[in-house]
Amino acid sequence: MTGQLIFDPLVPLALIVVLAGMAVVLAVLAWHRGMAGWPFRFGAALVLLGALAGPVWQQAEERALPDVVVMVVDQSSSQTLGDRQRQTAEMVAQLSEELAARDGTVLRRIDVEDGTDDQGTRLVTALRDALADVPPDQLSAGFILSDGRVHDSDLAPLAAGAPLHLLLSGTTNEWDRRLRLEAAPSFAILGEPVRLTLWVEDQGVASSGAPPTMVELSLSVDGEQPFAVEVPVGQRIEVPVTLTHAGRNVIQFSVPTAEGELTDRNNSALVQINGVRDRLRVLLVSGEPHPGARTWRNLLKSDSSVDLVHFTILRPSEKQDGTPVSELSLISFPTYELFQEKIDDFDLIIFDRYKLRGILPTIYLQNVVGYVERGGAVLVAAGPAFATAESIFHSPLGTILPAAPTARVLDQAFRPEVTELGERHPVTAGLAENSATDDAQGAPWGRWLSQVDLVDHSGVVVMRGADEAPLLTLDRVGDGRIALLASDQAWLWDRGFDGGGPQAELLRRLAHWMMKEPELEEEALIATAIGNDMRIERRTLDEDVGELTLITPDGTRQTLPLVQSAAGKFTGGYTGETLGLYRLQQDGLETVIGLGPAAPREFEQTIASALDLQPMIDATGGGVLRMNDGGVRLRDVAPGRPTSGRDWLGLVQRGATETLSLTRLPLLPPWLAAIGVGALILAGWLREGRRR
Repeated sequence: MTGQLIFDPLVPLALIVVLAGMAVVLAVLAWHRGMAGWPFRFGAALVLLGALAGPVWQQAEERALPDVVVMVVDQSSSQTLGDRQRQTAEMVAQLSEELAARDGTVLRRIDVEDGTDDQGTRLVTALRDALADVPPDQLSAGFILSDGRVHDSDLAPLAAGAPLHLLLSGTTNEWDRRLRLEAAPSFAILGEPVRLTLWVEDQGVASSGAPPTMVELSLSVDGEQPFAVEVPVGQRIEVPVTLTHAGRNVIQFSVPTAEGELTDRNNSALVQINGVRDRLRVLLVSGEPHPGARTWRNLLKSDSSVDLVHFTILRPSEKQDGTPVSELSLISFPTYELFQEKIDDFDLIIFDRYKLRGILPTIYLQNVVGYVERGGAVLVAAGPAFATAESIFHSPLGTILPAAPTARVLDQAFRPEVTELGERHPVTAGLAENSATDDAQGAPWGRWLSQVDLVDHSGVVVMRGADEAPLLTLDRVGDGRIALLASDQAWLWDRGFDGGGPQAELLRRLAHWMMKEPELEEEALIATAIGNDMRIERRTLDEDVGELTLITPDGTRQTLPLVQSAAGKFTGGYTGETLGLYRLQQDGLETVIGLGPAAPREFEQTIASALDLQPMIDATGGGVLRMNDGGVRLRDVAPGRPTSGRDWLGLVQRGATETLSLTRLPLLPPWLAAIGVGALILAGWLREGRRR
């Protein structure tokens, strides 16, 4: 219980001061003139002024509030290095015991783990959140038990007058070797070297005055056999890497673990680069002018990434009608250059309505067969001539074509349909969804009017036409691919005949499949990483798939289930506990994927240091002590006094209280003031009357 005198003025204080001054002046004047009653009149004025000032005796019942001490314990990944976990656990136990034994002190403990999405140690953010409901006049001190490597130290969480102390884990003789990937593009052009910038650096005692050394740097692409080169430590180096396939390329760099270093978690780096083609080089050979030739040209020229070379044979060599060649073509057909010297420069060769008329000798068509077997792609769009003796099937190309003509042309209207197998093939799967047409009979696509009758003997028939004859057949030959479209009527879709159809989408998919684009592979095992989560997709033409084997970075094998999500598509998921390179295997297919960032933020700087937190510690008057120097001494200090020393850390004594009840007693109530003023005025009048 405490009491104090306070004033609750009835009028502004300035008015009371003015009235008091007037009372003093009048009292002096009365005294100077010898008026006998001036003391009584002056006393009445003072009583009146006292009543206006409102004196009150206030008594408060209070309760002492405890001092709050905040202890932030760093539980991030970098705290697992060396002996830091044991040091931290022992220091937590010591502080908890000492603070629990202190009367009037409450301890709040905050454990901080790794931030999500590789944000590192968000220790200061956690401290700010914890102090949001702590009154500043109760905060006695804050203790941070950490290696000092935090990633939000630019925030200032503590109020003035509350010291922030750092108890630093680790030792003074730590060192670590780190492989840092400084620059890596997201995309790179196939066949062209891309330079990746690396830096192998030593941190800690090994970096001070140590002579430069050479280490072995290993490089592996897509988990294949790595090759090694000697690189210097402490110098920036550029490593040229050439991507060999489109899609995701996972590149892993690593250096061997050195004796005595803190960790090997930062001795490797992963980078995932998408391989893209600079430009698609397409050779289009039209055997004769027809409406579909313009459609092919417009489709290919509409894509800025396609370099198109287009030749149309306007007149066969045996036809001599006297028309000058200059009026039939802009340039002569460079058959030797295209089919002998530069054939391997093309990504795709299209024969549109081509027939044997002596323009291309047999040796050139044999070169096309070798081109496909070496990895090239050929698309044959067959016209009516494909069913005759002039058919390109009767050339060396016939040995690699997936279907043979029956010498019959089906001149009848039909609607192309995707086969059951085509519903699972990426070229035609979901193709109907790309067409907005729908006639009264519910047919999704417009009709074609002619088709060459074929008998398929290899490959995959993904579309059928008239009389269920193969319309689009795909096949693999050697390292290359070949497609046979048994009709030259695709242009009807482009013109919107009978409602049209997805001609552009079909031909785009077809061309990209032949270019071996990963998203259109019919047998593919694809893994996509989002942080530590992996999404797995298996595409196949089969109705079922075998077991999926996952190999973690430490070599552990696991079997994962996949669930069919669509025709020819099976999906699954996995969350990796370890960052690094994962390998997936199923039915002879294999792929690799890297989980986590190229260099986890927690292991960028591993040497324990107070550098990040030092500005905040200095601003609050706190101190820094190492855990491995022994126990810490705690000392009570008054506000405004030093809060740390060479071997001790201070706790500010706040002495905060909480008011439970409040009692106020007026010392000069109005009735008492009125009696006093009246009595004093009467006494003054009587005194002056007697004197007369």
